[in-house]
Amino acid sequence: MTTDLLATTTTPTQRSAMPMAGSVEPRILGMRCRNCGRPEVLGPNYVCAGCFGPLEIAYDLEVAARSLDRATLEARAPGIWRYLELLPVTAPPLRGLRVGSTPLVPAERLGEAIGIERLWLKDDTRNPTLSFKDRAVAVAAAQASGFGLEALACASTGNLAGATAAAAAAIGLPAYVFIPADLEPEKVAHALAYGATVVPVDGTYDDVNRLCLEVADELGWGFVNVNLRPFYAEGSKTLAFEVAEQLGWRLPDVVVSPIASGALFTKLARGFDELAAVGLIERTPVRFVGGQAAGCAPVARAFATGAEDIEPVRVPDTIVRSLAIGSPADGRYAVELARASGGSVEAIPDADTAKALRRVAALEGLHPETAGGVTIAAAQAARARGVIDDGDEVVILLTGNGLKTPDAATFDIESRPAERGRPGLAPVIAGRYAAFEAWYEA
Repeated sequence: MTTDLLATTTTPTQRSAMPMAGSVEPRILGMRCRNCGRPEVLGPNYVCAGCFGPLEIAYDLEVAARSLDRATLEARAPGIWRYLELLPVTAPPLRGLRVGSTPLVPAERLGEAIGIERLWLKDDTRNPTLSFKDRAVAVAAAQASGFGLEALACASTGNLAGATAAAAAAIGLPAYVFIPADLEPEKVAHALAYGATVVPVDGTYDDVNRLCLEVADELGWGFVNVNLRPFYAEGSKTLAFEVAEQLGWRLPDVVVSPIASGALFTKLARGFDELAAVGLIERTPVRFVGGQAAGCAPVARAFATGAEDIEPVRVPDTIVRSLAIGSPADGRYAVELARASGGSVEAIPDADTAKALRRVAALEGLHPETAGGVTIAAAQAARARGVIDDGDEVVILLTGNGLKTPDAATFDIESRPAERGRPGLAPVIAGRYAAFEAWYEA
């Protein structure tokens, strides 16, 4: 596992030079540019004034460690706020959804099918709006309230739309959700159900994101993945915290994650690093495997070709809309992490994604959305190429619920009525046993 403790810890000299927001706890130092290290005051900002690089939250982990030990954490209530000392908030919010503490499920039958002996599935489909995005939005929403922002908003490929709409409803803010116009209807309906204003945009996610940059500048709304992005991204670390705790305070050999913007992928590594830095776990190597849909795989392509820069995909062509970000903000960092850790980034054809969805449903009783099919297929691909070794303990992230992508499970298979011994939808029959018997024995 690579370490990036420069982004999370500081020397005494750096601490004295760090701008501080007036009411922030000593463990929260402010923000710092990921590229040049320039410090910034904590606030609704995401771009370094010096080099235009991305801003991240900076912590004094020595301070955080003073109130963190395993017994203390294990005595706390479930949810992401049990890891408060490693999050950029001073206290758990008084209002908001209950997020996190989702199960880590052993998957022996699936593991046998894809050649991985020790396999776990982190089932984040159990969050309030059925995806891991609830984690990130919960942190951003807490800060939106603290900064006095008048609305919560986002640019979304799907899951973030519902998560933002629900979080805004829970804290009493209006929600504005900007989406590509061809988004799955189920995800649009989900956001509408919470009372959000949904704005379809004629174009790709990258077109949507560019519009949101302008709106954020003009109106000052709290866009969770724009001007609140440094806080939003921190919520993803809680997946790493929970995996380590659920494994008995240790790290797996391999983590398999979907890659859209690349933020989740890289924040997993940061989460593991921070747990080690505060003494909750032993630092051991972790290989990071990422998955992208082959029809929108700029990070996988860069990994495969050895490129340093990410070449954007102008027009994504995939059923995996939740990962269809052609110009990923953290793509370069994701490639660097995969290479440095001995992992990989796999490009998965849509047919393999759909096959993986059917397989995990049939073997483990779980129904993830398309991004989950990508991660399962990516684990199988990494195993076949030797990135995952015999005996490795592997955690695959399932980040969204399949009810949001109902057509994906039947993608690339012939549609025929069910027969005896072949599951599927049977033809309509009369309500008499003789009719059932006639069908069943046919």
